[in-house]
Amino acid sequence: MKKVFITAQLPGKSVEVLKSDFIVEVFPEDRSPTRDEILNVARDSHALITMVTDRIDSTVIDSCPNLMVISNCGVGYENIDVSYATEKGILVTNTPGVLTETTADLVWALIFSVARRIVEGDTFVREGKFVGWRPTLLMGVNVHGKTLGIYGMGRIGTAVARRAKGFDMQVIYNNRMRNEEAERETGAKYVEFSTLLEESDFIAVTAPLNDESGGRFGLAEFRRMKRTSVLVNVGRGQIVKEKELVRALKDGIIWGAGLDVYEKEPVIEEELFELKNVVLLPHLGSASMETRQKMADIAVENALRVLKGQTPRNLVNPKVLRMR
Repeated sequence: MKKVFITAQLPGKSVEVLKSDFIVEVFPEDRSPTRDEILNVARDSHALITMVTDRIDSTVIDSCPNLMVISNCGVGYENIDVSYATEKGILVTNTPGVLTETTADLVWALIFSVARRIVEGDTFVREGKFVGWRPTLLMGVNVHGKTLGIYGMGRIGTAVARRAKGFDMQVIYNNRMRNEEAERETGAKYVEFSTLLEESDFIAVTAPLNDESGGRFGLAEFRRMKRTSVLVNVGRGQIVKEKELVRALKDGIIWGAGLDVYEKEPVIEEELFELKNVVLLPHLGSASMETRQKMADIAVENALRVLKGQTPRNLVNPKVLRMR
């Protein structure tokens, strides 16, 4: 009987479907498995259902001689050595599209949390410091009528831009290439990266990690932004240089930041914890009950289809099919 190893407990009931025809082993703890734990448990697996925090490199792949599919529960798949998997004839899948709207919602939650100092205000009240209204108490910055800059105008960036209409915002964006469909839908305007930095009141980073985006936001870029600007990152942590972001926040180079992803996740630059003008979330971009369950369902279905000799719906490396 074929075996499926799942590196995290998934919401919903889709895993039960697998158990009727396959041996299913689920990592039982509420944390990511270590490399050694993956190597130990995965070695006789025919399918791996993995999370974006699991590093599936050539060593892990070589340790699984029966492996047919790596089904990643997430849009990104930088955690997988896709080229090596392709070379070995192993299919790699992901869960695109399903988390677009939920992640776009979180961008706006971070924008408002930072701009209107929501977390600070909550803490202030809970600590018993609120003794009445004052005209200068925890003043933030307006969101409506401002300029929203989006770095990465894919599905999520487009969904973020769509929401900006309700706040009467001008939307500008920078992307590896123009997205004319998004422009028609949202009214967003393509600009050079330098213009994005200089004109945006809020910058939402929704780009994937690649050679161009890695380390794109550092001290030099923060110095070109407005002192009242806010940076929000729900894309990939490595796009923002955290140590340099700390400097920008401490020195008032920018107003604030909201982070859902981190440069060395799950490790976070310690000085960020000391700053009140940054909101820190534990990678919650897709964390609604509905979306996480859909992600689990898709990841399981992708693995199931491969195990049954069918083509998965969300194939990252279709070259494998041409090699057969």
